[in-house]
Amino acid sequence: MLDLDKPLYTISVAAEILASHPRTLMMYETMGLGVPERTATNRRRYSQRDILTLSAIQRLTRQYGLNIAGARYVIKCLQLLDAHGIPRPPELAEIDIDHVRL
Repeated sequence: MLDLDKPLYTISVAAEILASHPRTLMMYETMGLGVPERTATNRRRYSQRDILTLSAIQRLTRQYGLNIAGARYVIKCLQLLDAHGIPRPPELAEIDIDHVRL
């Protein structure tokens, strides 16, 4: 089983996985989203959990037209709904937030 929190990906690889520009990932980092660990030489390393978190945010911003704050709010609401066993709205049923950490 893969450790979701193990820092594996450089910023260029993470950007490629997410189909984003590295500057976008840096912007997310300044907003406290998907904050990568730093190596001894101060290089960013993203974990699989960071990738999953940023992927969920991107899906909400790209497909649903939300801004970053709105995406964060929707993810937190979905986490609350899931934690209490309340069904999600049908249009948000397929958003995968199982491993997202905000």
